[in-house]
Amino acid sequence: MKYDLIIIGGGPAGYLAGERAGKNGLKTLLIEKRFLGGVCLNEGCIPSKVLLYSAKVYENAKHGQKYGVEVESIKLNHKMVLERKNKVIKTLVTGIKSKLRKNNVEVVDGFAEILGRSKDGYVVKVNKNEYIGDRLLIATGSFPFVPPISGIKEGLEKGYVLTNREILELDVIPTSLVVIGGGIVGLEMASYFNSAGSKVTVIEMLDHIGGNMDREISDILLNTYKKKGIEFELSSKVIEIKDGKVVYEKDGKLIENSAEKVLLSSGRRPNVEGFGLENIGVEVEKGSIKTDERLKTNVPEVYAAGDVNGKLMLAHTAYREAEVCINNIIGKRDLMRYEAIPSVVYTNPEVAWVGETEESVSQKGLDYEIVKLPMLYSGRFVAENDGFDGLCKILIDKKKKTILGCHMIGNYSSEIIYGVALMIEAQMRVDDIKELVFPHPTVSEIIREVIFEL
Repeated sequence: MKYDLIIIGGGPAGYLAGERAGKNGLKTLLIEKRFLGGVCLNEGCIPSKVLLYSAKVYENAKHGQKYGVEVESIKLNHKMVLERKNKVIKTLVTGIKSKLRKNNVEVVDGFAEILGRSKDGYVVKVNKNEYIGDRLLIATGSFPFVPPISGIKEGLEKGYVLTNREILELDVIPTSLVVIGGGIVGLEMASYFNSAGSKVTVIEMLDHIGGNMDREISDILLNTYKKKGIEFELSSKVIEIKDGKVVYEKDGKLIENSAEKVLLSSGRRPNVEGFGLENIGVEVEKGSIKTDERLKTNVPEVYAAGDVNGKLMLAHTAYREAEVCINNIIGKRDLMRYEAIPSVVYTNPEVAWVGETEESVSQKGLDYEIVKLPMLYSGRFVAENDGFDGLCKILIDKKKKTILGCHMIGNYSSEIIYGVALMIEAQMRVDDIKELVFPHPTVSEIIREVIFEL
């Protein structure tokens, strides 16, 4: 059982690497201990989008009168939403299995342990069987970070505190939900459960939501969700979880907040322990596998892609990293670049951004200018969005006249931002962008409108 490549982990980095490797003629083994598709497909990106789309349909129907659509009775049936979520997951997992099979990738279910390196290659043990590979790709993903909060482990054991995995399986909408962490996952789940009828409170240590989201955009999203009834406790630190209550410190005072359920959404950490990295000497730095721009580790013919290298924990980053790995393995020079990778928050309204923020360019001392317009400058946006202005902000390098970053809030932002990522990646100048023809009427025209403000 000798292979050109053994991949440990069947998430976005692992399964795409498998497809690409098999397609290029490499004899490939993929090992997955839980479900093909990883956290993204089974417990993250995809199932959460199913919930959020149902919430968006519900909100549109509830406010349909603004658009001339009158509905006498409407409700969000959470159990039916979960049924559809499971159907979507099954469909996509089946698709991944089919593509791996088509590209002659062997898939083994079980826990992989790296035993070491022999004269024949790297030895990996799964289910009492040993496999040998000329190369290894580590794509073991990440796990939810559990902060050292008093009572949190007991809360997780009792099912009172939930992670992203359990919240997506919750079959009854809680009357109240406290979300610990105002990052992307926390905001998306706060959005859904707010629409579904829960009283939602988000507790965040920082003085803003959205992590490294542009501050102006973050403030707009914050105020939008405050109007929808979500409560935000910023600059607040959770101290204890006990007896159906979350105790947090704010402005030097201890405050208690009762909740039927608590969602722990305080980030993720790379999976680097317990499967034998030390047996081959892979370097781990600050909790992540250290890799270079080709995704190579310090050990010959051992690569690491996806969350496990801690570079940028996004599924689409993992996809590209997987491609870079395989290209280098087959002799095609390819380097990983992180300057133009988009981020999206699938709330309602959506938020999307790519490149530098106003805060980051200021810290770097770059010479830049800002151009921005409300999304209302797009005719289609006005036609489909009543009572919300939105915003598109673009940062321009004054000397090079290229885009440094773009930040948007308003629906369809998730489908538009890749275009700006392409402009940044290609280092297109403003004058080049002005010559592009955007279809009319589309929300994407806002990019053209903002650029022509220069």
